[in-house]
Amino acid sequence: MIPQIPINATNNFLKLRNKLIGLTGKAITDFNMIENNDRVLVCMSGGKDSYSLLMFLIALKERAPIHFDIIAMNLDQKQPDFPANVLPNFLKDLGIEHLVVTEDTYSIVKEKIPSGKTTCSLCSRLRRGIIYRTAKELRINKIALGHHRDDIVETLFLNMFFGSKLKAMPPKLISNDGENIIIRPLAYCSEKEISSYASRMNFPIIPCNLCGSQENLQRKKIKEMLMAWEREQPGRINNIYNAISNVELSHLGDRRLYNFENLNQPIKEKDDELIFTEDLIRNLNPDLSNIASFAENIAS
Repeated sequence: MIPQIPINATNNFLKLRNKLIGLTGKAITDFNMIENNDRVLVCMSGGKDSYSLLMFLIALKERAPIHFDIIAMNLDQKQPDFPANVLPNFLKDLGIEHLVVTEDTYSIVKEKIPSGKTTCSLCSRLRRGIIYRTAKELRINKIALGHHRDDIVETLFLNMFFGSKLKAMPPKLISNDGENIIIRPLAYCSEKEISSYASRMNFPIIPCNLCGSQENLQRKKIKEMLMAWEREQPGRINNIYNAISNVELSHLGDRRLYNFENLNQPIKEKDDELIFTEDLIRNLNPDLSNIASFAENIAS
């Protein structure tokens, strides 16, 4: 079985690991991502984020006061030179239930998308459809994706700059068909710290030969912009992420969400001291008290 902690791990690494697991547990708590007897499908791409997500969920499962199942899934999209045995061998050695779904989406994307154009949009739609179908076949009720805090912030700016929408990736989402709940347990984790953790764990990373080489992707440009901001003022990305969870509708301009036409009644703003506090969350949903111990137990 693959160890969750590398041999001769330093105190700094252990602190980082515990911090990331604690943040993952807090995200699960805050958004009620995992409940008793859930079946959680962890989508494994072979990248650092999905490896880290799987390891954190395994650690949380061992300490959780509730029961939930973890099923790891890898989608073999028949990309050239894809090392088909890497993930199955890793998951087998880890001793976790897993499956590999093989679908030749690579040929479809190459056929439909002209050379030089971005392939990510079509590729992700095809991949999402296969994941939803697999989840239904396996009686899965939660689909866990490896998007982290930086992915969420990048998506916010992509939608602002190119879609004219104030929209990001939510930590928890129900699909359009209403049959799948998608969760992002790494929502509070930074990419920098995940990279440090994954590097020390020496995961067998699998590069994406289909889209990973597209240097002109707008997401990469947004990432470079945010990294420059972070170097100029450390903590800025985290502040942007926190803003997503602290929205004042009366100070934006969406007439569908706020009644600007009739302001005769005094505007009652929310109590800032109660925003997303654990006490408030528990008061709104007492059933969260069990899941709350996820994060509380990690550092013990």
